[in-house]
Amino acid sequence: MQNIEKKIKHIISKKLDIKTNNITNKSLFLEDLGADSLDIVELIMTLEEDFNIEISDDEAEKIKTVQNAIDFVNTKLKD
Repeated sequence: MQNIEKKIKHIISKKLDIKTNNITNKSLFLEDLGADSLDIVELIMTLEEDFNIEISDDEAEKIKTVQNAIDFVNTKLKD
């Protein structure tokens, strides 16, 4: 769990050019981290690649915060 959280925050940091210590689990991608719709698509694609999972469009729409992403990846990896 801790490794997944660190890896996701690292991905977000690289994609959005934000320091990892500025990313909290409650951070909203659009409002707090300044991501736009293209950034979100790229983040989802990177999560799919890095964790070898599939994320449907419906599922992606529900990922609004960093914690949502962490929880989602954890759930997918348990399946």
